[in-house]
Amino acid sequence: MVQAIADGQTGRSRLGVPRSVPLLDYVTRVTEAAYRPTNEEVQRLRNHGWTEPQIAEAVYITAMFAFFNRVADAFGIAPQGYLEMNEMTK
Repeated sequence: MVQAIADGQTGRSRLGVPRSVPLLDYVTRVTEAAYRPTNEEVQRLRNHGWTEPQIAEAVYITAMFAFFNRVADAFGIAPQGYLEMNEMTK
């Protein structure tokens, strides 16, 4: 799943993990508009078996990545090419 996301293949059929789809939808919403997630979206996660601590952890991780990206952008830190390096090890 991580490789599919890294490859930009976030179409639902490509991920092949139905339980993760609502979580990915939710963290996308948090990423794009953190003030907009609804109680219904959180309930959908619960309905798919996600616990409160798991949902909270997903929010924390999403927020940390957003923070790191903004700091790196603010200081003009160029991407390090880790995805490209991973391709070399295959």
